[in-house]
Formats: sequence, C-alpha cells, structure tokens
Amino acid sequence: MWGIQRSRYADCNGSEASEETEVVVNIGGVKQVLYADVLGRFPETRLAELVSCSLQAPEEILTLCDDYDSETGEFYFDRDPEAFKCIIELYYYGEIHMKRGICPICFLKEMEYWRIGADCLDDCCKCHLKEVQDELAEIAEKVRTILVDREGDPHAGGWQRFQACVWRLMEKPESSLPAHIIAIVSFVFILISSVVMCVGTIPDLQVEDAEGALTEHPTLEMIETVCIGWFTIEYVLRLVSSPNKIKFMLAFMNIIDFMAIMPFYVVLVLTSFGAGVMELANVQQAVQALRIMRIARIFKLARHSSGLQTLTSALKSSFKELGLLLMYMGVGVFLFSALGYTMEQNHPDTLFTSIPQSFWWAVITMTTVGYGDVYPKTTLGRCNAAISFLCGVIAIALPIHPIINNFVLFYNKQQVLETAAKHEIELMALRSCQAELLGCAHSAHRLSCGSGEDATGAVHACHSDTFLPLLREPRGPGVRSASADTSFESTAEAADFFSS
Repeated sequence: MWGIQRSRYADCNGSEASEETEVVVNIGGVKQVLYADVLGRFPETRLAELVSCSLQAPEEILTLCDDYDSETGEFYFDRDPEAFKCIIELYYYGEIHMKRGICPICFLKEMEYWRIGADCLDDCCKCHLKEVQDELAEIAEKVRTILVDREGDPHAGGWQRFQACVWRLMEKPESSLPAHIIAIVSFVFILISSVVMCVGTIPDLQVEDAEGALTEHPTLEMIETVCIGWFTIEYVLRLVSSPNKIKFMLAFMNIIDFMAIMPFYVVLVLTSFGAGVMELANVQQAVQALRIMRIARIFKLARHSSGLQTLTSALKSSFKELGLLLMYMGVGVFLFSALGYTMEQNHPDTLFTSIPQSFWWAVITMTTVGYGDVYPKTTLGRCNAAISFLCGVIAIALPIHPIINNFVLFYNKQQVLETAAKHEIELMALRSCQAELLGCAHSAHRLSCGSGEDATGAVHACHSDTFLPLLREPRGPGVRSASADTSFESTAEAADFFSS
C-alpha cells in the first residue's frame, strides 16, 4: 500500500544506534531521533533543512526552529506532538493521514509550518478538510449577512439605504425588533386567513344570496379582505425593496405568496363584469378553482418556520431515496395488481375488472391503508394480498432511514451554523471592546508616566463597568501584551494571543 518502506525509530537513549546522520528534535517536550536519508525524501520541507543547518550561524538556525541546543544538537519546536506524529508519516509512508480528534484547520496550519503541501494529504482526509472549509465558509457568509442586516452598506445612497432598510424589515425578522414584530403579525394573518377559509365552508355559517345559493358570511368575507390586503402590501413592499426583482419573482416561496393573493383579485375582476359574466359555466368553474387555490397560503408558514425550511432542504437532498421509493412502489403496484386481476377474474362476483382498475387496490394494500372498497374473494387472491402488503411495508421502510438521516443532518447543521455565527459576532464585539480598552490604557499610561500610575489601573478607571477579564494583566517583561491596533483574523488566532 505504501510506496516507501518505513524505517524504525531510534530511541533517545541510544538503544538503537545508527551510523547515519541523526537529527534530534523536541516537539512540545517529546524527543525523537530522525535520519537524514529519511528527511531527504522531501528536501523542500522544514525538517529536511535541519540536516544541513547545524553548520550555520545561530541566528539562521533559529529561523527554522524555536530554540536550539548547540551542545546536544537538539532542535526545539513549540508545536503539537500529536499532530507531528501525523506529519512524520509523510517521510516514511509518502502521504499523511489526520488522526481522529485533530482539527483539520489546525492540522492544515501545522502542515504549512512544516512546509508541506496540502496535496500530501490522503483523499479521505482531503474530503474531510473540504467539508470543514465549506462549513467555515458558510459560517463566514452567515456572519457577513447578519452584519449587513444590522449595519447596512455604508457606501450605499439614500434610496439604496431606504430600500435595504425596508428589505430587512420585511425579510429579516432577526435584524431588529420591528422586523420581528412584523414577522409575528404576518404569521397571525396567515393563521387567521387559513381558519376563515375553513370556517367559511360550514353550512350553518353561510348565508343565502338573492338566488338562494349559499355564500360565505359577510363578516368572514370582510376578514378575508383584510388579510388579503395585508398579504398584498407585504408582497409589494418586498418586491419593491428586493435587490434582484427577477430572482425574487421566480423564487418558489414568492410564487406561493403570489398564488395566495391572486385568486382574490381575479374573482373581484370577474365579479365587477356583472351577473351575465358570472352566470357562464366556464367562469363559475374558474372562480371555484381560484377559490380552491387559496389553500396555497398555508405554505406561507414555511417562511417563518425554520423546521419547514429544513424539511424542504432534506427532501431536496433525498431525491434519490424518494426515487427509489417510487420505483419500488411502482414495480410492486404493477406486479401485484396484475396477479390480483389474474387470480380474481374467474370469480363471478370479482371486483377486479381490469389491471388498471386493480392499481388502486394495489396502492392502498401496499401502503397498508386498506379502505375495503376493493378486496379479493379467492384464496389465491388473499395470499397475493398478504404478500403485497408485506412487500409494501418493506419497500416503504427501506428508503425512510436515509431520508430521516438527511433531515437530522440538515437540522443539526442549521443549528451549528446559527450558533457559530452568533459566537463569531460576539467575539467580534469583544475584540472591538478590547481595542477600546487597550487604547484607553495606552492613553492613560502616557498621561500617567510622570505620576507613576499603573496602566492596568487606568483600564479599570476608564472602563470600570466594562472591564474584561479576558485581558490579562502583565506580570513580567516576558509577557506579551496587545497593542491598540491589534486585530485578529480568526477565533483561533485571538485565543492563541491571549492564552500566551
């Protein structure tokens, strides 16, 4: 499997001697002896340069390691010894595998430190690294979106700022308290409209018109009109404030919103033409179909429910499993309906008049619904029915588990992204406060140099109510301190800075 035969490690106590050139390294307190011929297999790496650096000046040697003992010839590295176990496998095996429990991003930085390219990773580890990088990119994009929603674009003009403000108000409930209130109001209107649509079909609550036909109660029609008015205003504001009008109109949820309000205005236009137009049979059927289309407004709940959005995403990613389910059911329906028709056609009171008519029986039998309107009357037909619903249970159960797994993965990923984005924003706020505190400390230190006042005490004096224990007080000349313009590119960098 491996292209290079692995050599044996040498003990630090010299139990296994070698005449080859030895390189002694100390990785985080763990000593290890390496050989020049092994390290020379990858001459561009940092470890390979240690072979010939012992003859160089001490200043040049320290550019390759953290410290060097000239008496013992030992190179010191303040790195993770567990990650180094994976790094050293490159020289013996020709490729690197990340061990379980090591952060892929941190390991990639370790590889960069040892001057090893990412192409040395095995394919399985590359896939894992790619997943983590994609997840971090999604977190960064979510953080950027949240910051834009909160602060807006500072370079935008007056109309663009107003447009973005309306867009955040109507489309981003988490951006502000008014936007959250509007989302709640929209959710209430959706529920009211759906309830009114259902209650309006109760005969006891309907009234007779001039021709004696039952119609909806005027009060319910008024409530329906108010709800449609709110949906219309909401749709128009979102359309006007949308940065991309075409993309907005072609989005699935926006098509649902348009279908929820369109039937009301079409019926209103047809009614305005007079009774002569409304008496046409085709027009009456069109009006009835448009009224039925009002049920589309229930899908508007998906806009305000992360659970429904996660379910939609899980179903999109489960098209293969759903296709397998439909294929299993299709084959079973065709097979058992044909067998049922063949076994039942000689019975005088048979209910299986044709194979297409038997499809209905096969569907309700394989799905274990069993309405009882069509059933076999012969012994062979009943055996066929028993086998059909047993096979139906198996066919339905097989693809269900992957679909459930996809839903759980999408839901957990959504929760992780939201939590990570909130933590990243909180960390950015902490960095901003730290920069202000450190800037105040430097200013107070310059002002108090003549009076002997301590700079750390100035931090407490300037911001006694907002002092952060994350900022450690200096305890000696070797302790590192952040400057006022200190900035960090990532959470790990900030943690490394303050932990040191």
